[in-house]
Amino acid sequence: MHWPFCKAKCPYCDFNSHVRHKAINQKRYVAAFLRELEYFAAQSPNRMVTSIFFGGGTPSLMEGETIAAIIKGIAANWQLADDVEISMEANPTSVEADRFVAYRKAGVNRVSLGVQALDDEVLRSLGRQHSVSEAIAAIELARENFPRISFDLIYGRAGQTLDGWESELNRAIDLTADHLSLYQLTIEEGTRFYDLTQMGKILTVDDDTGADLYELTREITKARGLPAYEISNHAREGAECLHNLTYWRYQDYVGIGAGAHGRITTNQGKYASICERHPETWLDLVENQGHGVITRDLLSDGDYLDEMLLMGLRLKEGFDVRRYEALKGDGFDQAVLDELQADGYIIWLGNGRLRVSDKGWPVLNSIIAKLAI
Repeated sequence: MHWPFCKAKCPYCDFNSHVRHKAINQKRYVAAFLRELEYFAAQSPNRMVTSIFFGGGTPSLMEGETIAAIIKGIAANWQLADDVEISMEANPTSVEADRFVAYRKAGVNRVSLGVQALDDEVLRSLGRQHSVSEAIAAIELARENFPRISFDLIYGRAGQTLDGWESELNRAIDLTADHLSLYQLTIEEGTRFYDLTQMGKILTVDDDTGADLYELTREITKARGLPAYEISNHAREGAECLHNLTYWRYQDYVGIGAGAHGRITTNQGKYASICERHPETWLDLVENQGHGVITRDLLSDGDYLDEMLLMGLRLKEGFDVRRYEALKGDGFDQAVLDELQADGYIIWLGNGRLRVSDKGWPVLNSIIAKLAI
């Protein structure tokens, strides 16, 4: 479920997020979400929903009643698993944190906070609207209201040192309950940070320092009981994000809302859907035709296999080679496998599963390129 609105656009963000200076008519958007849910339910009837994820944008700008109505609408179209994971992203401003009680009452049982840094000066440079003290207060409030919490941090910022990141990361682990998402700052085209780099502004660390920060991140989180289960995500055992695992295991998911993507398997094969990005245009489409989908394509065998490989090799649990080869009709190039294994980039786990080694994760894209040939 994609809520595309934010209070302000962060200078590093290339997500489909939009700032509106007038109040959003949430009842109108709820009605549109429910109509689009019905459209997708007709394509995937009698399915079990194992997770719901409210992403954005800033879903914590939604009213509790909005969240509750959408969850009720999902349950009206599909069966919810008894242990369904219902996550939402939230910004740790005091106004939004006050809504946590309403979100929990609506059914949300996992919250992911966009903290991004534990340094006020860095937060200002990242364009964030909160302070460190507000972030800590939101974390504490989230812990009181939700059985599971996570938060994000961005590292690899210009001028960041190993000692400084070690201190910040350990402080974050002291605060968190069971999950951390830790991302290296990347400069994406179309963002304010991209424009600044084009003018010569240095916003990230050099490649060698970035690699050192990545290795330090893995060492600290592993030692503190939150090892990486995916390239950028770390969790205590059993606290992995079920919704994101659905993506990485290349299972089915429905994408609702402006700019949302989905993958649904039917008797004809796996379909990729993309909804209109512009919120008001999406809203008009849904009201006029029952959905805001602008493309719905049957994936070719090649695209299907490429996506499965790209997603699966991100996981520490490994990739099911037998499933891949059964769909492809033949196996990987044995010479390529032997070379990657001899160089220490891949590891066979047994039971037909293959994973990228700790050494291989920083160069994952090149490993995928070799295997996909």
